[in-house]
Amino acid sequence: MFSLIEPPVFSRLRRAERVLVAGAGGGFDVYAGLPLALALRALGKQVHLANLTFSDLRRLDPAEWVEPGVAAVTPNSPGRDDYFPERTLARWLASRELPSTVHAFPKTGVRPLRAAYSALVARLGLDAIVLVDGGTDILLRGDEAGLGTPEEDMTSLAAVAGLPGDLERLVVCLGFGIDAYHGVCHAHVLENLAGLERDGSYLGVLSIPANSAEGAAYLDAVAHAQDATPRRPSIVNGQIAAAIRGEFGDVHITDRTGGSELFVNPLMGMYFTVDLPGLARSIGYLSQLEHTDHAHEVVQVIRAHHKAAHSRPRRSIPH
Repeated sequence: MFSLIEPPVFSRLRRAERVLVAGAGGGFDVYAGLPLALALRALGKQVHLANLTFSDLRRLDPAEWVEPGVAAVTPNSPGRDDYFPERTLARWLASRELPSTVHAFPKTGVRPLRAAYSALVARLGLDAIVLVDGGTDILLRGDEAGLGTPEEDMTSLAAVAGLPGDLERLVVCLGFGIDAYHGVCHAHVLENLAGLERDGSYLGVLSIPANSAEGAAYLDAVAHAQDATPRRPSIVNGQIAAAIRGEFGDVHITDRTGGSELFVNPLMGMYFTVDLPGLARSIGYLSQLEHTDHAHEVVQVIRAHHKAAHSRPRRSIPH
C-alpha cells in the first residue's frame, strides 16, 4: 500500500541499501537520474551511477574495464574532449566532492548487456536498479504511430528485466513531451500509463522543485555539461532544465533544434515512475530481443515488429 505522504518510488526503495541509477537510452540519460540519485543518497543509501554509452571507450586503460562489458569512468579517464557524458558527469561529481565513478556499458544486444549488469550487481552488492529515460519512449509498447528512439531503451529494459534474483527494479522517465521531436504521440504515452495503472505497475509522478537541493544540483550539472560539450549539448536535459527553471514554450538551448517548434512546459520536470517488470510485460516484442548480441540486431527486431503491428492512429491530447 502507498500513501500520499511518501511518493511510491521512495516507498519501493525504502529497504534498499545499494541502488544503481542507470541511464537506459545512452547519451546524457544518466543526467536525468541525478536528482533521484542525490535524494536517495541524502536518505543514507549507497548510490551508484551507470549509463548505456554512446561514447568511444577504446581509449580507456585496461584497468578501467572492471568487468566484461563494464567500464568505470572517472574524472581522469582518457577519451574524447568534445563528447564524453560519463566523464563530464564524473568531473562534476568530483567538483561537488561526491563519489565520482560513472559506470559505462557499451552498446550491444541484450545478452551481453544482461551479463554486464549481472556482473555489476555482484560487484557492487546491489539490491535495487532504477533505469532512467530522458524522455518517455521507453514506455511505448511497439504498436504506436511513432516509437521515437527505442533501441537502447529496450535493450536496457530487456537486460534488466531478465536479471535473476529479487532485485527491486523500477523505471523513471523525465521529460514528458520531449520525444515529440522524434515523432512520439504523447496521447499514446498517457494511454500506456493508464494501462500500467490498471495492471498495478504505474507508480505515479514526482516533480523536481527548482529550489530543492536536488533540483539546484541538477541545473548546475546540466549547465556544466553544456559548457563542457558546446558542440553536442544534451537537447533533452537542456529542455528539462529550462522547464524546471520555469521557462515555457518554444525555448531553444542549442541551434541543433533550429527549425522546429518546441513546447517546454512544467510536465517536463516531473518523474513518471513505473514498475520495471510490469512495463516489460506490456511490451509485446521484448521477448524477441532475448537472443540479440549486437545493437543492429535489436534495430532489426524493432523495425520488423513495428512494420507488422497494427499501429494505433496518431491522436492529439484534446486540451
